[in-house]
Amino acid sequence: MFEFRIDATEGSARAGRFVTPHGEIPTPAFMPVGTVGTVKTLTMDEVAAVGARMVLANTYHLYLRPGHELVRELGGLHAFMRWDGPILTDSGGFQVFSLSSTRRIHDDGVEFRSHIDGSSHTFTPEAVIDMQRALGADVIMAFDECAPGGCDRATAEAAGRRTLAWLERCRDRKAVLDAEGEGPTQALLPVLQGNVFDDLRAAQARSTMDLADWSGYGIGGLSVGEAKPDMWRTLEVLDGVLPAERPRYLMGVGYPDDLLEAVARGCDLFDCVAPTRNARHGTAWTSEEGQVNLKAARFRRDIGALDPNCDCYTCARYDRAYLRHLVVAGEWLAMRLLSIHNLRFLIALGEQARRRIAEGTFESWRRDWLERYRKERSTQ
Repeated sequence: MFEFRIDATEGSARAGRFVTPHGEIPTPAFMPVGTVGTVKTLTMDEVAAVGARMVLANTYHLYLRPGHELVRELGGLHAFMRWDGPILTDSGGFQVFSLSSTRRIHDDGVEFRSHIDGSSHTFTPEAVIDMQRALGADVIMAFDECAPGGCDRATAEAAGRRTLAWLERCRDRKAVLDAEGEGPTQALLPVLQGNVFDDLRAAQARSTMDLADWSGYGIGGLSVGEAKPDMWRTLEVLDGVLPAERPRYLMGVGYPDDLLEAVARGCDLFDCVAPTRNARHGTAWTSEEGQVNLKAARFRRDIGALDPNCDCYTCARYDRAYLRHLVVAGEWLAMRLLSIHNLRFLIALGEQARRRIAEGTFESWRRDWLERYRKERSTQ
């Protein structure tokens, strides 16, 4: 039911297809984030129109409201969101661990207080698997402990040991649910930790591989404050250890230059809130000028398309002067139109990378694209 097919490679970069019960995702692919069952400001028809093939939802937020059992009662996340394609749910681990002042971690799980009303809750590996079974996503993530960026080796080691122990419990709980024969067919992906310590990362990956023949691998604990060279080195370490025939999901990474750097190091799937978050602050990505903030006065009389090389609805229909007016006026339409553009920009970037890998021109194209993008960004 789950399969990863590699169509072409260039160096470590891969053009593949991840097959799931709700459809096939050509990779490299960016996945929009629908934290509470919606990609902010957009309908799911609009998300499909920008070329998204798979979306994410967040277990922590949906557990708190409306509740995973209610989502199950209403037909599962696909029906609830009005999304027919593949869905991935994260475990909620990152959100729980970000509540540093209101949570307590122990070997059995995490006790925390809701950011909504302060009520007390506990997440265990088994409970998180039960929640994700109720939500009904195609791909579910194991519960893990994400060590903070810049942590010392001892902290990273402890988080890695707990993550492996919790992974075994997630695997075993899913096996019980599968044996009962009820609910959707789901792929459980482990989350690899180890911070930026090369030997810890390699050892964690090997230990994870020993536990099961996983359908793919989530790479966690990056883009949490470490230096970019450390991120790229970590991906190179994992590229040398992980099986080539399984997809690799780099969690929480989704700026354009980061995406291309990661594709070059063997990553296939990406997610990030940056496209819609930046849009809500009036910021857009462009192929010729890098990242631009439409609040700038220079756009006041600019009747050009936001990005003349972009095929999205926003770029086809509206000019920069109007978009700037909407941003400055605080209109919600600005957030919607810029979200459409930013999402399409990243998804199209993945599509371009896929074509270039198939043609054997990815590395030269990537190098030129990054040089132009970073040069323009540095002059903003």
